[in-house]
Amino acid sequence: MLLFGRGKKKEEGKGESRIKVLGSGCAKCNELEAHTREALRELGMDMEIDHVTDFEQIAAYGVMSTPALVADGKVILYGRVPGKDEIVKLLEKVRG
Repeated sequence: MLLFGRGKKKEEGKGESRIKVLGSGCAKCNELEAHTREALRELGMDMEIDHVTDFEQIAAYGVMSTPALVADGKVILYGRVPGKDEIVKLLEKVRG
């Protein structure tokens, strides 16, 4: 039982990021990712950021304009690159 519990815990965390940047990998997408990393650091949140470049996956979120930011499965921003302070506020709102 103990081994199963450990395995399950690992599996749950495996590949499951709560923060995603959606975009082609362009300069704006990379800038959004960098600002998001800064915001997470400021909030003391040690989370991985997935960068989703597959257009089918991006479309599945209903996003037509990139870059976009997804937190806990919800699109919280799209079509622009905000500064770190705005991302902090958005993440606090989602988490609050």
